Amino acid sequence: MIKNITAVIASLLEKIAQLSRWKKRAIVLLLDVLLCVQSIWIAYSLRIGVWVLWDIAIQKIVLVCLLLMIPIFILSGVYNAIFRYAGTGMMKTLVRAFAIYSVMIGFAFAVAGIDGVPRTIGLIQPVVFFILVGFSRVSGRYLMVDILGRNSFAGEVKNVLIYGAGSAGQQLAASMRSEPAMRLCGYIDDDHRLDGQRLDGDKVFWSGHLPDLIRKQKITDILLALPRINRRKRRAIVDQVSEFKVHVQTLPNIQEIISGKIAFSDIRELEIEDLLGREPVQPNELLFGRTIVGKTVLVTGAGGSIGGELCRQIAKSGAHRLVMLDITEYALYEIEKELRKTVAGQAATKLELIPVLGSVVDAERLDEIFAAWNPDTVFHAAAYKHVPLVEANPIEGIRNNILGTKTLAAAAQAAEVKDFILISTDKAVRPTNVMGATKRAAEQIIQNFANAAGETRFSMVRFGNVLGSSGSVVPLFRKQIEQGGPITLTDRKVTRYFMTIPEAAQLVIQAAGMAKGGEVFVLDMGKSVKILHLAETLVRLSGLTVRNDANPDGDIEIVEVGLRAGEKLYEELIIGNDPQKTLHPRIMKAHESYLAEDILNDLIADLLDCRDPKLAVTTLKSLVPEFDHGRDNDDNLEEAS
Repeated sequence: MIKNITAVIASLLEKIAQLSRWKKRAIVLLLDVLLCVQSIWIAYSLRIGVWVLWDIAIQKIVLVCLLLMIPIFILSGVYNAIFRYAGTGMMKTLVRAFAIYSVMIGFAFAVAGIDGVPRTIGLIQPVVFFILVGFSRVSGRYLMVDILGRNSFAGEVKNVLIYGAGSAGQQLAASMRSEPAMRLCGYIDDDHRLDGQRLDGDKVFWSGHLPDLIRKQKITDILLALPRINRRKRRAIVDQVSEFKVHVQTLPNIQEIISGKIAFSDIRELEIEDLLGREPVQPNELLFGRTIVGKTVLVTGAGGSIGGELCRQIAKSGAHRLVMLDITEYALYEIEKELRKTVAGQAATKLELIPVLGSVVDAERLDEIFAAWNPDTVFHAAAYKHVPLVEANPIEGIRNNILGTKTLAAAAQAAEVKDFILISTDKAVRPTNVMGATKRAAEQIIQNFANAAGETRFSMVRFGNVLGSSGSVVPLFRKQIEQGGPITLTDRKVTRYFMTIPEAAQLVIQAAGMAKGGEVFVLDMGKSVKILHLAETLVRLSGLTVRNDANPDGDIEIVEVGLRAGEKLYEELIIGNDPQKTLHPRIMKAHESYLAEDILNDLIADLLDCRDPKLAVTTLKSLVPEFDHGRDNDDNLEEAS
């Protein structure tokens, strides 16, 4: 019976919702006229103590009230509001309209006076009318959202908890009420004192009860409405619900919420960066500015993950000119388009953006670039970095990473560039693959240039994997999860260092600010992460479970496929064991040995003349004595046998 009545109401509301805008406004205006008449009847009857349906006094009151109410409400914008989105904005409009209306009615009846009408009507009627109109708006919103919206929604309704009973959580809850696919089951908060309290009718639960709530109320989603939360707390919440099939999402951090208003559309997926990344350290402005502020800066590989982020940081740090060099046309187009939009939105920024297509192995092109723009600082991020691809194409990897670095460094030295910073990798430390060996060779080239007397300060910055970069395991794992699995893992014992791209770029720029020449700066990457744990966390963040022997009914299986050619089980950051502290807590410094210039140049010449991949790898071993090609692959083969 109740379902039939609800269906009839929903059908009627659907017809009303399909009416044109002016017809719906006319209906609301007519409703307000009826409420005005009803409020007059109630106010008059209360004043004289007898229920009177109609008399000459009521006629006079109706005439005056309607003549004032209709133009005041129209001019105040009362009928511009949309019922289904009614909220504080609509209530403010009503209060403003009623303030004007109350003053006019009060003057007409209480001050001027009308024969046969009690003067107190000017005080009672506006109050009764406001209550009736306010109730009508709340009821209309309920009918349009809860009855019409939810009854017309045919999809699956999710049971949701909002973690955070503060202002962000309350705004999010208010926005959720227009989402028929979501049913709010309450708030979670860490404050014991709020346990059992209610916010707008929804119950607040202490966070210690979270596991029981998930089980009892069959929670499917948890929304983190904690814009000031740190990563450690996020990890703790995710760990707390890890045994359940719950989808965790979050609001952006407080820096991203600039409007002060929070809507359901602001909710985003909880990224692995939100859990693995560390709390940011405020940049040292002096270090940050020494190689950037007021200078012309050249970034090679500007369209790549690290090169692009370096460009973003430089663009907002007071550089005079940014020269972006990349060999890939589309990547260069994308970063230039993004930065032009950024610069256009910053009125105080007067940055000249120069996109340049070219290769770091083209000496003539580089000489043209240095002559045309005269850069003060060079960040060399251009490199072939994907281990399997370089392993399959060693000649091109050697040419780009070794010849490119030497050619660029020579051009910078000839142009008397002030600072040259090579972006290196942890794979250069005791390398087991061609890519890592070419990067260690590039480091030795820069060390030799630094040793030579000249105007240019040569240094390098070495760090591990960055989260979200092209070719990273994180996008690969996400895609495999979306496809239903399995996640392919090379080896369950593999560990890697991870850092967010913005943090890595900021630390690179600050390391450059400390350079005196010849340093190998090593970024503090924190603790290494097991890739297996990374994969399991990504599955849990998707609201799914891992399928294994302990949970055969899980959603996503993790399959071990074996190490790729040249891949390491464990990465290292320092060749020696004596890292030195610097002015920055997350930047260390190492002084590492390197081949003499004449030996280095002879071996590089042999490499560049060589077109035989096997012979090239053999020569590379002479150039990088610690290069142990395929070391961990051999270990795996021995274990398998």
